[in-house]
Amino acid sequence: MKILKGTTTVGAAFKDFTILAADRRATSGHFIAHKKAKKIHKVDEHATVTIAGAVGDAQWLVEQLRIEAANYKLSTGEPISINSLATLASIILFQYRPILIVQMLVGGYDNDGSQLYSVDWLGTVTKETYTASGSGTPYAISILENGYDKNLNQEEAIKLVIRAVRAAMRRDPGSGEGVDIAIISKDGIRFLKGEEISIQ
Repeated sequence: MKILKGTTTVGAAFKDFTILAADRRATSGHFIAHKKAKKIHKVDEHATVTIAGAVGDAQWLVEQLRIEAANYKLSTGEPISINSLATLASIILFQYRPILIVQMLVGGYDNDGSQLYSVDWLGTVTKETYTASGSGTPYAISILENGYDKNLNQEEAIKLVIRAVRAAMRRDPGSGEGVDIAIISKDGIRFLKGEEISIQ
């Protein structure tokens, strides 16, 4: 089973948008298993998640969230709230513990504005302003704590999350290979791949 043990993902909710960012290195023990791992996944037009843990488990959980989000929209005519999506992930993880090994950040933009939640593999869910997950957390969170301001514009916020992930990549051997980003606002989701991001 491939485990993303050496992951760094970060999330931050700002006034008019939410940003999720992640490194691209997938590790299995001390072995670098993949250099372009996809750790940010779109769930709906207004919601994304980051993943860490067992890859197959995480992919299965993301697919379950996509299915439920589509069913909700079909039934109600409205997109599912980010809170409901995080709660659903929590319920699934709680029901399947300790079989599923997944930690995720759930971020998006809904009728309540920019939203960010952290969900761990035991099903614990917490609402966050900014947070980090994975082995690079101590390095990334220090940058977020020092630079976070809810009123940052998108350019400033992107630079902040890139700095946070890169701080982890410099010190954490399990994180590396560049940074991917998702910006979620009332206008939808914009993805920036590592190759598109200039040195900040």
